[in-house]
Amino acid sequence: MFPTLRAVVLDTTDARGLAEFYRQLLGFHYRNGDEPPPAGAPDPQGEDWLVLLDGGGWARLAFQAVASLPPPTWPDGGVAQQLHLDLTVPDKDELLAQHERALSLGARLLQDRFDDPTEPLFVYADPAGHPFCIFVAPPPPP
Repeated sequence: MFPTLRAVVLDTTDARGLAEFYRQLLGFHYRNGDEPPPAGAPDPQGEDWLVLLDGGGWARLAFQAVASLPPPTWPDGGVAQQLHLDLTVPDKDELLAQHERALSLGARLLQDRFDDPTEPLFVYADPAGHPFCIFVAPPPPP
């Protein structure tokens, strides 16, 4: 028997903001009780820990609030990326569509390898500075 990977947890100084970014980017939804409060209401969950679930109800990403966090400076060095997420799409047309979505949601482009003949991809920083990639790859087996 082996342990089961439950979710990837990202530290951030703005748990609600980063959770919203990935919720919108990936189409996930909040775990019951982690939804944003009404406008102007306190957000104790957003100041501590939030979990996003996929369409099947499985925890995929969690966000832990921390007081400070130096953002990675990849690819320039200084502060290592420590972790990054790989996201895939089936073709270059979808890659371009997701590129525009990521930027509109607040991602910052770090590297453009769209014209790479073997693995077209974009590398971004999310709003907290964590790097992530979107690239073309065949879908995983069922």
